[in-house]
Amino acid sequence: MTATVTTDPGTGKQARGTTRGSGGARRGIPRIPDRIRRGGLPYLLLLPAVLLELLIHLIPMVVGIVMSFRQLTQFFIGNWGAAPWTGLENYEIAVDFDAPIGEALLHSFFVTCVFTFFAVGLAWLFGVTAAIMLQESFRGRGFLRTLFLVPYALPVYAAVITWAFMFQRDNGLVNHVLHDQLGITDQPSFWLIGDNSIYALIVVSVWKGWPFAFLMLMAALQNIPRELYEAAAIDGAGVWQQIRRITMPSLRPVNQVLVLVLFLWTFNDFNTPYVLFGKAAPAGADLISIHIYQSSFVTWNFGTGSAMSVLLLLFLLVVTAVYLFLTSRGRKGSHA
Repeated sequence: MTATVTTDPGTGKQARGTTRGSGGARRGIPRIPDRIRRGGLPYLLLLPAVLLELLIHLIPMVVGIVMSFRQLTQFFIGNWGAAPWTGLENYEIAVDFDAPIGEALLHSFFVTCVFTFFAVGLAWLFGVTAAIMLQESFRGRGFLRTLFLVPYALPVYAAVITWAFMFQRDNGLVNHVLHDQLGITDQPSFWLIGDNSIYALIVVSVWKGWPFAFLMLMAALQNIPRELYEAAAIDGAGVWQQIRRITMPSLRPVNQVLVLVLFLWTFNDFNTPYVLFGKAAPAGADLISIHIYQSSFVTWNFGTGSAMSVLLLLFLLVVTAVYLFLTSRGRKGSHA
């Protein structure tokens, strides 16, 4: 905005006026409010993660659901759109437990449930025991903490391959200790085939999973006030009573999340059995992840394999929803 002065030739009087310059024109352009700019920044920062989530998880999941309604076999690999639409036929085949495919899927489901129960239970037990033992300060505690976290820091493939060598029948370390050194077994055992394969799988899963439980619980223990233990000790409470009355109730919120995460990771675990046993896992360790892989990429029946994957997804969603409902209900009851 600029001021101008003009003179009338007849009267000699001066008149003042204003004209809108280029600065006023620039100020006339609408500007984005600072509040909107500040509010949109978090979404802008989240955009790369959202795009990666779409590309890696959501879009493949939608494609898998569509594939479960088609008869997609090796004859239609080059042109998926030409695969016949079968509706719910793949799901009917998967849940027909009287037929060989459904019976094998049901067996794999039960094996996975047993494996998950022991793997999650033992991982949590070892984690909470180690966290409580290292709660007090003593010489060498930092070294033990670092040592306990080594299995969690190692690459999964390198660790499982090492365990596969250790479980070899003739020259593995496990049979060398159990049979040659301690004499516990009458003869060297087959750990990677037969009924013993489930034990080997549980050992490897617990070994690489319990440090995560230890890390989570060790962090949670730092938030428990020391005054509670001191007051309990003054009142005459022993170690076990302190653990029962103070430690475990204080860890309940963390335990609820930890158990759910361990359950989902273990039930969906594919890397451990695949690296340990290869493409064809023994019947005793035929986890549902490996079974779905065999149904899709070994028998080339991607439609049935996709239907099994969708059924697994629905099962995990139902279990997660029920678990969250029960735990939230328990929290409300405890606060009441």
